Amino acid sequence: MFTSRVTELLGIRYPILQGAMAWIAGGRLAGAVSEAGGLGVIGAGDADRAWVEKEIRKARENTDKPFGVNLMMTSPYIDEVVDLVISSGVSVVTTGGGNPGRYMEALKDAGIKVLPVVASLALAKRLSRLGADALVVEGMESGGHIGEMTTMCIVPMVVDAVDIPVIAAGGIADGRGYMAAIALGAEGVQLGTRFICAAECDVHPAYQQKVLQSRDRATVVCGSTTGHPVRAIHNRFTRQYLQEEASGAGTEFLQQLGRGRYPAAAVRGEVDEGSILAGQICGLINRVQPAAEIIRDLVEDARRVQKRLGE
Repeated sequence: MFTSRVTELLGIRYPILQGAMAWIAGGRLAGAVSEAGGLGVIGAGDADRAWVEKEIRKARENTDKPFGVNLMMTSPYIDEVVDLVISSGVSVVTTGGGNPGRYMEALKDAGIKVLPVVASLALAKRLSRLGADALVVEGMESGGHIGEMTTMCIVPMVVDAVDIPVIAAGGIADGRGYMAAIALGAEGVQLGTRFICAAECDVHPAYQQKVLQSRDRATVVCGSTTGHPVRAIHNRFTRQYLQEEASGAGTEFLQQLGRGRYPAAAVRGEVDEGSILAGQICGLINRVQPAAEIIRDLVEDARRVQKRLGE
């Protein structure tokens, strides 16, 4: 149940990946997740080379096991961060924010495993042909930028269409979600929102508390009219944004309105006026735990589910 092509490919004990959340998924969290048997991932986001280099050092201080770096294709520092990842001996990258095709050859030549995050069947097929080692297939239940398909629908479609391993993401926080993903044909899972409430996550405590206080209908999707929908916990900012969006405000105005709101919440704790990115699964999260406990609980829960289904 916990051995798959994903564990073999990445050299990890459990096929459990930590989502690479920009600003808050640093080396401390990545190192803790990897040390516990999963794959920790540093969220480079729009950070420059110096920041990513510092977080790679932190991860190595916390583990000697494999960990990854997420490359955001829209980052203004993408070229220098790719160079850093190649030169520093990182073994895995996940990618987001576009097509990583132009970096694929250089990353693969360096022996790095490339796992793009995709939200559509077309992109999954394209990146599989370009040489991706596995795909993180993310449903719209997830936090942050989202696609249009649910995890339940998009994962089996991609599984049927490609020959490489599929890792399911979006709406997964415990062993029940893990087993559901395996039933859909995935060979691993990625958890993002659950690791917001890891003790090692570099996020403001007020942000964590908002996640812990959230219930089933806590999140909303903003930005649908701009073509870049984002899921966040409903607050004063999202209320204003949705009102402007409904009144027909233009894309440029909406982009300016949302600029800088995520780090305002995640780093500075401005949870009323900031953007609290989180997935729909936040209603299942009720405490802050060390990353190792999160993984342990998921594994034990999955084994209980497997036993119950067997009976």
